[in-house]
Amino acid sequence: MKIAYFDCFAGAAGNMILGALLDAGLDVGRLTGELEKLGLKGYDLRVFSAIRRGIGGTFVNVAVDEAVHRHQHRRLPGIRAMIEKSSLKPAVKARSLAVFERLADAEATVHRIARDEVHFHEVGAVDAVVDVVGGVAGLDLLGVEAVYCSALHVGGGTVASAHGILPVPAPATAELLRGVPVYDQGIRSELLTPTGAAILTTLASGFGPMPAMRTASVGYGAGTADLEIPNLLRVQIGDTEDDAAGYRTEQVAVMETVVDDMDPQIWGHVVQRLFDMGALDVFLSPVQMKKHRPGTLATVVCRPEHVRIFADVLMRETTSIGVRWRTEDRITARRVVVSCDTPLGTVRCKFAFREDEIINVKPEYDDCRRIACETNLPLKTVMETAKRFAFIRKRETGSDAEGAI
Repeated sequence: MKIAYFDCFAGAAGNMILGALLDAGLDVGRLTGELEKLGLKGYDLRVFSAIRRGIGGTFVNVAVDEAVHRHQHRRLPGIRAMIEKSSLKPAVKARSLAVFERLADAEATVHRIARDEVHFHEVGAVDAVVDVVGGVAGLDLLGVEAVYCSALHVGGGTVASAHGILPVPAPATAELLRGVPVYDQGIRSELLTPTGAAILTTLASGFGPMPAMRTASVGYGAGTADLEIPNLLRVQIGDTEDDAAGYRTEQVAVMETVVDDMDPQIWGHVVQRLFDMGALDVFLSPVQMKKHRPGTLATVVCRPEHVRIFADVLMRETTSIGVRWRTEDRITARRVVVSCDTPLGTVRCKFAFREDEIINVKPEYDDCRRIACETNLPLKTVMETAKRFAFIRKRETGSDAEGAI
């Protein structure tokens, strides 16, 4: 599997992500060709060689025509319409929208308003649209299937914004960093911008040390400021050491705790909360403990960087006073979610692939159960119908629809 690992020793910004990808071999002509599909006018993508503290990289500047875009503070619905109307690949559209939706949610939380009411200011300006869509499209053009990232260097001090002087990390950035490993080494500058944080926290499958990989290319994206450290974002692109041809390998954390003195009704709430927070899997197993007491073994599978927050949930929500955890390798099939129109209604279906071969398809249970209740049909009939029409749609379109998950 081809992956990209971003080493954020000087933070990250949208233009630094673009610069790193171009420096690692992304063709600027192909990138501008993808950006033209947005139909966005009034800007020029300028690419320069740059040196930061003796290390060479690529600096990207999105030069915006002020006469065209003066005072344009976009909202999410307008950005969504622009991306959806474009001729970009469905997966690129989906991932770009996911970045902006995550960003809008963070801004909405900070300003205590609805997501669609957020005025993006710096974040929604033309340069941010180019940075987000360009970053997502650039990774796709390079054939990157998964993104991994180091802990994020955020910087400190204050920064000027459309809202006035703000602390670093900016409030929206801090909101985006929930559950993500971050650090500050005393540099009084904004190293991690909201756009950079939104792109990396949306696309990254994990944060931490570089996974085992065979590096094929290395690129450096230059930041604007002259800092006491090299103001660069490094990306390394290469292939993972796959244990099984055609599948993906990754590291996960496995957490366990045993409880024998809690009202079992609480488990339903705990399991749902863990899933809502992003657990990859949660399951309960009956066990017999000391003095022959029956107990429950709770197992949580999650990203390694989420261990601490899930341990906190387990010990706050249950009567557990200790959680053990370990890292394990797992092999997974590539998965794609497709919204399928059937005679009974629309059902999301998850396809599993070994390379380009479909090895499994599973209709979404909640969608099928809703239709079964509305139509008074047996649930198994709805699921069989959805599965049949999912295969028909896949043969007809051959697309990844909503994109890999």
